[in-house]
Amino acid sequence: MPNRTSRFAFDWWIIQKRFLYLMIASLVLCGVAAGAALYVYKYGNPFKNAALIKSQTGARFISFEGDVRVIRSTTRETLSATSETELFPGDTVQTQASGRARIGLADGSTLLVKPNSTIIIRDNARDDDGKKTNVHVKVDSGQMYVRTEQQSDGTNNVVETPQTKNKVGEQTGASFGVNPEGTEEIRVSSGSVETTNRAGDKTAIHADEYVSVNNSGRLSSPQRLLAVPTPGEPRDLQKVFIGSNGAASVSLKWYRPQSGTAAYYRVEVATSPFFVADGKVIERDQLVATEFGANDLRPGVYFWRVRATASSGQVSDWSEPQKFMVTTRGTGSSVAVSNLTAELLGGNIYLVRGKAEPGTTIRVGDRESIAASDGSFQVQITASGNTKDVTVEAQDPQGNSSQYKLALTGRVARKG
Repeated sequence: MPNRTSRFAFDWWIIQKRFLYLMIASLVLCGVAAGAALYVYKYGNPFKNAALIKSQTGARFISFEGDVRVIRSTTRETLSATSETELFPGDTVQTQASGRARIGLADGSTLLVKPNSTIIIRDNARDDDGKKTNVHVKVDSGQMYVRTEQQSDGTNNVVETPQTKNKVGEQTGASFGVNPEGTEEIRVSSGSVETTNRAGDKTAIHADEYVSVNNSGRLSSPQRLLAVPTPGEPRDLQKVFIGSNGAASVSLKWYRPQSGTAAYYRVEVATSPFFVADGKVIERDQLVATEFGANDLRPGVYFWRVRATASSGQVSDWSEPQKFMVTTRGTGSSVAVSNLTAELLGGNIYLVRGKAEPGTTIRVGDRESIAASDGSFQVQITASGNTKDVTVEAQDPQGNSSQYKLALTGRVARKG
């Protein structure tokens, strides 16, 4: 019987490594594409709001003064505010007793953060065409004033407090206050605000109206807004000369609020424009008349303000601080200032520095400083876009004064 032999034939293919890598990469990409398709099918397109996310921009400080701090939401780092500081969603702005800030947002609205206040930027987004914006700010404590401009369809401007959420209408001016005891106040000077508390109760607040919020979040009925009393005398930057006793008596006068009825007034005089506790020299409350005599004021720079209280308990905002100087009559001597320079901090914000005799008051526009014991001084100012130079006024304790012109281009100052 013949022997049978089984034969097996093998064909070998030579495959390059690069081809294997391409095959593996193709399989991985197919897997990723399949996963993405499944995600879109179940949850929708994750990039549908990409245009809005892309245009998330930082809010900007228009101006600030005193101690203003920013706490970054991502790192919890605390920074001192500068003109270049941007504020992103989640960032916190804190003004100390000597600080206040004006902030510009994506919809063209502005915030004025008063001293001793804390606010949080929740959102500040604008879509690509610039028509729709979403602005959301929370007032944690203190007081903030918001001013909105004309709004396009789809624009949202929301101010949140611990007890309420407020939709601010276009061309509206309103202030929101959160008091230490947990109560809140909403004042609308123009436009309208739609307020909703935690229980879902809604209240429309219109121009010249006021609403209070108690500790449990209950909204009062809108009542007529008690406007701010208008300061009369002494006028801003007015000089008052001392008498033979080395002091001056100043009659503070103001006008009644144009809206609402005041039951009484409170007046404060201080050496600080922020009216910090250590700087207050006079505090008088329950004043029925619209004037008050401040006596025995020694030479120096003073600020005064007034507010009103209605019989219902509503309290007006403070008037803007008015500044006056108590001084001796000058002898005609000039006041020397040296090393006068202007440093651009960014935008239109400058820092004016120089040297003078200790105790000399340096005034630039509506800002001022007093030369320290070593004679140095600095004044932070905000100049308008077309301003090329500023006037620096120096006044010594004897009442003598001199003026200097300071160019904002870094050139040496020239005496005026």
